[in-house]
Amino acid sequence: MKTNRMRKLLSVLLSVSLIPFALCAAGAEEEICKLETAADADAWIAVFLGEHPEDLEGAWLMTPQMEAAATQLGGLRGMAQSLAALGTPEWIGSAREGEIRGYKAFYIPCVFSTMRADLILVTQDGALAGLNTGPYSGETEPETVSGAFESRELALPVPELNGELPGTLLMPKGEGPFPAVVLVHGSGPNDRDETIVNLRPFRDLADGLAEMGIAVYRYDKRTYVYGAQMAADCGITPEGETIRDAAAAVQLLAAQEGIDPGRIHVLGHSLGGNLIPAIDRALRQQPVTARGYIMMAASPRPLDALMREQYNFLYSLLPEVTPEMQAEKDALFAALDKLADLDTLPDDESIAGAYPPYWRWLAAYDAAEAATEIGQPCLLLQGEEDYQVTMEDFRIWQETLSGKDNWTLISFPGLTHAFTSGQKTEGSAAYTRTEHVDEGVIREIFNFIAGTVAEP
Repeated sequence: MKTNRMRKLLSVLLSVSLIPFALCAAGAEEEICKLETAADADAWIAVFLGEHPEDLEGAWLMTPQMEAAATQLGGLRGMAQSLAALGTPEWIGSAREGEIRGYKAFYIPCVFSTMRADLILVTQDGALAGLNTGPYSGETEPETVSGAFESRELALPVPELNGELPGTLLMPKGEGPFPAVVLVHGSGPNDRDETIVNLRPFRDLADGLAEMGIAVYRYDKRTYVYGAQMAADCGITPEGETIRDAAAAVQLLAAQEGIDPGRIHVLGHSLGGNLIPAIDRALRQQPVTARGYIMMAASPRPLDALMREQYNFLYSLLPEVTPEMQAEKDALFAALDKLADLDTLPDDESIAGAYPPYWRWLAAYDAAEAATEIGQPCLLLQGEEDYQVTMEDFRIWQETLSGKDNWTLISFPGLTHAFTSGQKTEGSAAYTRTEHVDEGVIREIFNFIAGTVAEP
């Protein structure tokens, strides 16, 4: 095993957690309004982010579940105060209509004093069913125009859903065939850029590697494209959410003109990195396997343990923890406690956004042990300022993979989960800047791929 230490670099990434909210109790003599159009959403959010969000109480319809949740959160004013970490609102964009898990949703891009994010109003038959934060969908940087590579749209078929996942293949110009890499997202409904507010790590990786002569394929995750169908499937596991598509992407890429099918690599970030050993197992059953693997910010520890650790860290950054915020954290931890008795839970009971079959799959999966089965060259990258997947995870990998000559482990001082510039203590403020994946990280990945390509 080779362990390198890079020069000191700055970086940070903190994931935006989706925060469930609700309206407080209704009950006015005048007619109660419904959230049915984008104009309705514009009107609602303007009051909610104004000086008197309580003016919405009793004026707009909500679901009974949201009414009950609102009582715990202190009503609309308490919910508005829970957004304090975003800063004060400086600009509110126009709502656009969409869908989440079969429900109508309105996405409203907002610029706050410390970050940019979408506020998402989820509705059911005109009643407000939830308020979440999500990746900023306002104006962003344009796609890179380069003379070194060309961009092709290439969709990944998903026959079981009678559809496809939109994707992009960056092909270097010149004589092929070229080595290639497939990018596999972390948890959540990610687009092909793995967008996190102002950060687009997969776009950065794709552009940087394509400039150096590596073909890169990235695609929208199926939970991003087919969220409603996926949410209705209580039996979904990482196999159906991520692994199967990653293996299929390798086969699709191998069939493209200009790609060398014997030099395809797979790169996984965060949960996608954790699942690399499982993807390797799946690829052993396919006509085309991977030449090598890259794991970025991948943890060998259980996901529920990481969630507890992350919440504890984020709460430690807050100047004050209100009773409402503490109640939210306690509710999450209480839900995670149920995972100790997974076999007793009904399959349709959601725990921290996933159903029991998903958690059972993870409980039976030992990423560290499975990683020792991989025979191909592997590169594992870790940011030393990452609070989501920490240096404790990196230490476990070092111990587990000690003596494995096919593994190279590198930690980057100053870099965190997205391998961009910042510090742990910035919290979600790291999303306010337009940052890019550090060039040193991209260079290490290129050197790794070039080295495996050169091997006999």
